[in-house]
Amino acid sequence: MKLRTYLATAAANAATKASQLSGRGAGGMIGGLIANAIDPTIMEQLGAGRPVALVTGTNGKSTTTRMLVGALRSKYQVATNDGGDNMDAGIISALLKGKEASHIVLECDELHVPAVAKRLRPSVLVLLNLTRDQLDRVGEINKIERTLRAAVAENPQMTVIANCDDVHVTSVAFDAPNVVWVAAGAGWTGDSVSCPRTGGHVVRDGDDWYAVKPLPDGREFRRPTPTWEISDAGITTGGETTPLDLQLPGRANRGNATQAIAAASCFDIPLADAIAATEAVDNVAGRYSTITFKGRDVHMILAKNPAGWQEALSMLDRTADGLVIAVNGQVADGEDLSWLWDVSFEDVHDCFVHAAGERGTDLAVRLTYASIEHSLNANPVDAIRACPSGRVEVLANYTAFRDLKKALS
Repeated sequence: MKLRTYLATAAANAATKASQLSGRGAGGMIGGLIANAIDPTIMEQLGAGRPVALVTGTNGKSTTTRMLVGALRSKYQVATNDGGDNMDAGIISALLKGKEASHIVLECDELHVPAVAKRLRPSVLVLLNLTRDQLDRVGEINKIERTLRAAVAENPQMTVIANCDDVHVTSVAFDAPNVVWVAAGAGWTGDSVSCPRTGGHVVRDGDDWYAVKPLPDGREFRRPTPTWEISDAGITTGGETTPLDLQLPGRANRGNATQAIAAASCFDIPLADAIAATEAVDNVAGRYSTITFKGRDVHMILAKNPAGWQEALSMLDRTADGLVIAVNGQVADGEDLSWLWDVSFEDVHDCFVHAAGERGTDLAVRLTYASIEHSLNANPVDAIRACPSGRVEVLANYTAFRDLKKALS
């Protein structure tokens, strides 16, 4: 290790420890920020010589990363950013923490993939899905698609595990020299009505989809044939179907598991071991967990954008004794909450909703237009107290989820 890298590591460890002792947080960001400021090459130094897998997409990064890490740990020692810090500083902190690991698996923010890939030269990139998210920070989805497509072109060494049911993901990976197509599902199609390369209309016919306008070089832009598929029966690859019994709810998580298992196969993990690892995951950083509070079993579900919210609504236990939906609009959430109008809250017409959070009023207006009976309480804890004793379902966006979990714990 270079002297500068050694000093950066020492300073980062000290800052992380200070953050933890002062109660300011786990220190996953401050340590990485300080280390990178002292040694701008530290990420490359820490990642050199080790196989790296990056996991990116709008939804499912943390869950898929957790599943892939579990699969690889059946055979290797793995470094990962399990706290969810998926930008440069958090990645550096994860590498510092896992210096002795033989393999690296990282979730990575979509906009940070090009820079991280340039520094770590990953052998595997998992592309989950691309939909609108935090328009005030990220911008339109076609911008993300172009950014990731350029990153794939600049890293021909990568094997790309790509969801062929997602039009934008397919466009990103369409020209990759090493691509594994996975039919992981696309529950949200509102952002993929046109081809991101030509603007031509995309036609859907069952599981198949195609663009009516050919690409500039004359090729047809159509859903590729997958080598991995997920269905109610299980995972199909090589003509054989193996049952998949996840503890996590929802079809989206079955798709996440399939892509994690496909990625694990690139590291010579046997199918049975990879499936067992994904089936062992019962929560991810508290998501899908149940917390006992004041005579209530509070089931926590995180949702961050229209696609995620629509999936979360489908996971609700309609027999629960109460339903709280909490929405904040901080920087980490995205301050633009216009996406509330894209979510079909009409689907919970049979439920009374306790609207909560810093932007609970915005949510209450949306619920009013959806003709959903509701109350409004800015404090999510008070909203839970207003529910009857028993099981309470809670849907919350990022900071509302984070703060509520801390308050209930």
